[in-house]
Amino acid sequence: MEKSSLRMTGGTREAPVNISPAVAANAEGEEIEVLESTEVIPVAPEEYDPENSGFISTERFRDLLATHGSELDPHKLEVLLALADGNADGKICYQDFVNLMSNKRSNSFRRAILQGSRQLKGCSLRDEAGLGLSQRLVRHVAYETLPREVDRKWYFDSYTYCPPPWFILAITIAEVAVFMYYGCQMDRLVLQVSSPSFLKSPLPYHPQLRAQAWRYLSYIFMHTGIEHLSLNMAMQLLVGVPLEMVHGALRIGLVYVCGVLAGSLAVSVTDMTAPVVGSSGGVYALVSAHLANVVMNWSGMKCQFKLFRMAMALVCMSVEFGRAVWLRFYPPAFPPCPNPSFVAHLGGVVVGLTLGVVVLQNYEQRLQEQSLFWIFFCVYTLFVLCAVFWNIFAYSLLDVRLPPPP
Repeated sequence: MEKSSLRMTGGTREAPVNISPAVAANAEGEEIEVLESTEVIPVAPEEYDPENSGFISTERFRDLLATHGSELDPHKLEVLLALADGNADGKICYQDFVNLMSNKRSNSFRRAILQGSRQLKGCSLRDEAGLGLSQRLVRHVAYETLPREVDRKWYFDSYTYCPPPWFILAITIAEVAVFMYYGCQMDRLVLQVSSPSFLKSPLPYHPQLRAQAWRYLSYIFMHTGIEHLSLNMAMQLLVGVPLEMVHGALRIGLVYVCGVLAGSLAVSVTDMTAPVVGSSGGVYALVSAHLANVVMNWSGMKCQFKLFRMAMALVCMSVEFGRAVWLRFYPPAFPPCPNPSFVAHLGGVVVGLTLGVVVLQNYEQRLQEQSLFWIFFCVYTLFVLCAVFWNIFAYSLLDVRLPPPP
């Protein structure tokens, strides 16, 4: 520890005295509730840090807490001790202590946690009693999505519902609202694609209108019928909301949008005469990434009935995909325009199994620090560029006979 003392008054922390400028700058403005005691806890450098190194051994840290009758959150204490073993020196740094108390993970702190081999002792998060409804929900989400107990406890301590999982909820609400609007307009809730005005909307992707770039994304708000919307919405909420609670809107939004864009571009390359509707590209990217993450961390995942739940997710995906394949080859209501393509599903799966797995694998590690992420992202970018050039030149070079515009 540094030559300092921590004074707790009214739940706030006064600045440490005589600490280095770097530590003071890092800790400035942090509201850290370190100890429940209101005493001043002197840290005598000659006793606890004789070498004046800024570190304290884990044994002396425990003694310090016991001597002054102070209690540290047991989850934070376990993570702090795991960090000490992860550093392979059995010592706690003052800045690591500050980072942990303020729910902040620096790069070095994160790497030490990820590399630590210490098995956490004490009861698991699942065994804790007396939790409120919101705390039980957070604990459930932690076990659904995270394979390591240290990460589950970190997430459980730091999650505050601020911000809420707004991205998936907003997308779902928008999809339902658009579906109900066109359902009322066309007076049809099942097989809306058979209505003459369905493809006249500015939202679906149509090969004759592929120059309108927004259609490569906006098609997710149109669905062929209530059965199509229901399956996509169920998978989107059941998988997407927990994932966003853990990984945040940025990561989940990246996987979702990449899956959506890959879906429409894959159709434009492989099924060149077909339109595209539905959010299956984004949904399948999230679901396939989550299922692949569960399989890769099978022994660490402690979600209940994980085998049954994986089987049910695969059944739902297969049913929805089978419905899309059947509809694609079913005689269209308005020939020569075919029914919507199913290839967008496959584009979403490929994105989920590559880019999505990397994004979800280490939920606290920054994306720009993951070399595998950049490899997959560059491959994805190359695919997008090739598909764009394909859309510009291939249709005329191959003399593709497109259906008339809606």
